[in-house]
This record gives sequence, C-alpha cells and structure tokens, in this order.
Amino acid sequence: MALDPETFDALIDTVRRFVTERLRPLEGTVEEADAIPADIIREMRELGLFGLSIAEEYGGLGLTMSEEVRVAIEFGRTTPAFRSTFGTNVGIGSQGLVMAGSDEQKAQWLPRIASGEIVTSFALTEPDVGSDSGSVKTRAVKATDSDGVDIYRLTGTKRFITNADKADLFTVMARTGAEAGGRGVSAFLVPRDLPGLSIGEPEKKMGQKGAKVADVIFDDVPVPAANRLGAEGEGFKIAMRVLDRGRLHIAAVCVGVAERLIADSVAYASDRKQFGKPIAEHQLIQGMIADSKTEALAARALVLETAAAKDAGKDVVMESAAAKYFASEMVGRVADRAVQIFGGAGYIADYGIERLYRDVRLFRIYEGTSQIQQLIIARETIRRGG
Repeated sequence: MALDPETFDALIDTVRRFVTERLRPLEGTVEEADAIPADIIREMRELGLFGLSIAEEYGGLGLTMSEEVRVAIEFGRTTPAFRSTFGTNVGIGSQGLVMAGSDEQKAQWLPRIASGEIVTSFALTEPDVGSDSGSVKTRAVKATDSDGVDIYRLTGTKRFITNADKADLFTVMARTGAEAGGRGVSAFLVPRDLPGLSIGEPEKKMGQKGAKVADVIFDDVPVPAANRLGAEGEGFKIAMRVLDRGRLHIAAVCVGVAERLIADSVAYASDRKQFGKPIAEHQLIQGMIADSKTEALAARALVLETAAAKDAGKDVVMESAAAKYFASEMVGRVADRAVQIFGGAGYIADYGIERLYRDVRLFRIYEGTSQIQQLIIARETIRRGG
C-alpha cells in the first residue's frame, strides 16, 4: 500500500537532506577508508532504510515500486556504496523471501531484516557461473541430521557476493536436481553462523569503495529443509523474479547518479572561464550538457513508467531490462562527459568526478550485464510480437 502523499513527501525530504548533509561530506572519507562509518549505518537503521520494500506488518515501510525508485534516485546523488549498505536488504537479499517465503519464514526473518538487525545477501554467481546463471554448480543434497531432522548439505563457492562480509543471512541458489539448467536449482535461506560456511577476503575493486564483495564458501553446510524457499526446482524462477525487480531499482540509482553528475558539471562549467567567458557559454560544452540532460530525462521517464506498471500488476520483465540497460549505459556516458567538461580537474581525485566515473562502471555488469539485458529485451519483444 502506498504512503499518503504528505508522508511520502516528508520521507523524500528527509532522505534528500540526509544525502546532502550527512553522506556527501563523507564521500572522500569512505573512498580512503573503504568503509561506511558505523554512525551512518546506525542512522540508516533509524530512518527505516533497511526496510523500505518490506511490508508494514513486518516492521518495514512497505513502499510501492514507484515510491522505492524515487528513494533510489535520491540515493544516487551520492557515493553508491552508501545505498549498497542497505540495498541488499531492500532488494535482492530480501525479495526472494518476500516473494516465495512461507508465513513462518517471513515472521522469523523479515522484522529483523526491516530493522537492519540482520543484513542480507544474495548468493547466485559462482567462479564459473556468471551470466549463465542457470548453470550453478553449488550442490544441495538431501540428508538427515543426528536428531532425525531433514536437512540439505550445501557444498560449493559463490563469488563477488555483495555485503558478504557483513551479511547474517544469505539467499543461496543451489542445485538439488539432476536436470540441466535452471530447472534443477532450488533456493535456500542460509544463516551465516551454520557450521561449514566461511567468507573469503573482500575483493579489491575499481570503484564503489565501502561496498564489499567476497566469496562465500559452503563446505558441507547443514541447512534445515525448512529453510528452502518454495518447492525444489523453483530457485531459478525465484532468482529471475528477484533480479527483475532489482534491475528497476538499479536503473533508478543510475538516474540519480546522472543527475548528480549533470548538476556538478553545470556548476563547474558556470564557474570555470576560458577564452574570456565561462565554459558553459561555449556551444560544444553546451552540447555535452544537453546530451546528458536529455538521456537522463529519458531514463527517469522509463524508470517511473515501468515502476507504475509493476505496481499495477503488469508484466514488466522486458521493461525492467530495458530500464536497467538504458540507464546503466546512459550514466556511463554522462560520467564520461562530466570528466571531459571538468577537463584536467575531472581526472584529479579532489573533485570527485573521477571517483563517480569509476563507480558507475559496475552498473553495466551486476544484476545482469548489458548484453544479458539485450537478450531479455529481444526475447520478450519477439514473444510479444513487437
């Protein structure tokens, strides 16, 4: 259920001030430390950000998709690592449970996810499995523990798992059947403290410092059968539904980053003078600003329209893929133009433009590469007849 307009406007205003007054001044600190300050995480919990997409009955804010993407746009106006801190709880780390969990599973986990007490993570990618996500090799074998309780024993490695370093609960895709492809994959809720589960060292990344990714290793981990999400063999279907939703959220973040870059570019171009006048008055600079603004407006319109369609119960598999594809490619072009407008200053760390240039590159890769989005868009367009 949507918030009433006054309440939602107050939420957006609070988020906008939080981003402007608390987060943006800390961007350099996060980059250098490769960590989000603990007091910021505490404030995020207090604002309810970990439960944006979780129903009110479980302690969340219960935002609609249209509301969620507007919040995501606001968080795009700062270092993406800040949003990533709570992003898995809002998106891929919780939505499998929201979509396919039993009443008992939801009651057990969702209130603590919504409060931020529990941080969630989504474990699909493997060392040999990326875009071909239906080919997971991590195995879940049925067994019985010493007390006669039905369990699955999980063995395998997941790679590049966002928030793995601090996650308390993983949604894990593992192969339970002999069928090839996605039909043999099931989904499991796996608490971090189960024996045999370990986390690798966080990877060193090009950008998005402060948001950690790491391997998650399962060595004969005993997972209660009660922790399976849905029926056996439904894991791939659940994962795809989760990613459809997550792609729209990421598209919204891309819009926010683009709007931040455009505002910074305009401010710099209005102040920087060459040939006796601000460079904003030079038509070739204006051309770059115009291109960036036009593309950002188009991406925003696509995101908002698709979110409204999703809230109306429409099939938005193609539209979500198109939004993620267009917005992630768009923000890369906007970031490149911003570096060009800033000139030499755009290449210097003090101005923050080179940091955002590195940060946005990941948007074209995770939650489905641009090439995977192209395949989805084409497949769905053909299926619909045009």
